[in-house]
Amino acid sequence: MRWGALLAGLALMTGGSPVIAQSAADHAPDPAVGAVQNEASGAQQPDATPVWTGPAAEPALLKDLVTAIRASSSHGLNPQDYFLAQLEAVDSIRSDPATDALATRAVLSLAGHLLAGRFDPVRFEPDWTAPRRTRDLHAWLDLARANGDIAARLEALAPDEPGYTALRNALPRFEAIVQAGGWPLIDAGPELRPGDRGPRVAQLRARLEASGDLVPLSIAAEAGEQASDVADPVTPESSSAEPADPEVFDAILQTAVEAFQQASRLDVDGRVGSQTLHELNLGADHRVAQIRANLERYRWLPADMGRRHIRVNIPDFSLEARTEGVVERRHDAIVGLSYRPTPVFSAEMTYIVVNPWWETPRSIAVRNELPLFRRDPGAVTRLGFQVLDRDGNLVDPALIDWNTVPARDFPYRLRQAPGPLNALGEVKLIFPNPHNVYLHDTSNRELFAHNRRCYSSGCVRLRDPFELADWVIAETPDLTPEGLREIAAGNTETRLPLAEPIPVYLLYWTAVHDPSTGIRFIADLYQKDDELIAALEITPSPME
Repeated sequence: MRWGALLAGLALMTGGSPVIAQSAADHAPDPAVGAVQNEASGAQQPDATPVWTGPAAEPALLKDLVTAIRASSSHGLNPQDYFLAQLEAVDSIRSDPATDALATRAVLSLAGHLLAGRFDPVRFEPDWTAPRRTRDLHAWLDLARANGDIAARLEALAPDEPGYTALRNALPRFEAIVQAGGWPLIDAGPELRPGDRGPRVAQLRARLEASGDLVPLSIAAEAGEQASDVADPVTPESSSAEPADPEVFDAILQTAVEAFQQASRLDVDGRVGSQTLHELNLGADHRVAQIRANLERYRWLPADMGRRHIRVNIPDFSLEARTEGVVERRHDAIVGLSYRPTPVFSAEMTYIVVNPWWETPRSIAVRNELPLFRRDPGAVTRLGFQVLDRDGNLVDPALIDWNTVPARDFPYRLRQAPGPLNALGEVKLIFPNPHNVYLHDTSNRELFAHNRRCYSSGCVRLRDPFELADWVIAETPDLTPEGLREIAAGNTETRLPLAEPIPVYLLYWTAVHDPSTGIRFIADLYQKDDELIAALEITPSPME
């Protein structure tokens, strides 16, 4: 088999077996790939008959590969990482085993990266558990070569996701902004507020105009004149009116700032404080890098996420419930604080609990409840907590001097009874995992009024959780929305198993598809982007 022999030559050339043929440089054993690796590494005198170059090769094959490598930039990848310059300079009529090995290495590397990403996600998300897309890339390459459609088959390896497509479509626009010099930045200084005047306001206006977040004054004025010509002829007095001053923080600019804050998931106040200034001053080149990083995150997803599944985008404070690829429910979410972050992982939801008791994690009991009880001992009973000793015996909280209870060796277990003040609210949706993270209601529903919602200790709190519970139980016989609410009307904890598990994915995307604008950038809540961006800028090693 010519490809097997060529891969053997490639193994010798790179000093080992051709592990690049594994999807996404995942070095875990793959039986399908291993068979070819064994054949390659066991060949003593490989017949390295060229298949990309020479009289016997199909001339269009290498040309098609070069076209595909050029197109890899649309996926946020660097074509030079796949030997574009070297392969563009090749005379495919002349047989060259070294070039053939290079071309094979390029196509298998690009195929693996499109299939499942350049990196193992665990490198950046240690808790990652979602299965990665896999394929026998050697067999794939045999078929692609036989059919002569390498470029099309490489494209087909990329994620078939509307979000991925939206990011690809947006990438050229932001690359063009970078090529044109980017957008202006805003000088450091005090908070900018509506009514302020000065050169920093003009910088703010120019920044929002350059990114398409604000209509330029000149265009707005022209549009106003045209509307006036139709509706109300311009009088000499109105035609001599002064144009708007770019250095004035007017109501239109305030609206644009608020829209930027809303989209970025910042607190919406119409003022440019430190957080908003930071987001505004991220250059167009950073936005390009951000798109590329999130394209990579999409490539980490499994091919089959489940016919019915749930996705939480942590920095966007949002949840989607999907069936057959269609978003059937959207919910606002509250996620973990920066120092108690919600982990990125996946698991299967198997049951829900109505009127849950809250078994308070020890870390939360020490950090949150103990200081509260020291200030206000009556809160123990008022909030519905039970106190148990290490043997599980109930302890009368009135007999405890909380100011003498040590945090380091906290001797009690806390649990909160079902009720209107219960931290979990009326329902929790469980996907068993080692982090003890789940979806749940909350007694602090006023927090959903905020746009930036990182208040939890890691769990995901939901707005309108019963509506999501209705969706979750839709395919479980004997469970109905009416039945859930009848249970909730009482105060007895009730566990309800699901007929089929529902996959839940807690993800981290900072550039997402937006139906109205095409793409939306989100503030990097847990500061995860920079590490991935830096890694993507480094040329892959031969083993990737």
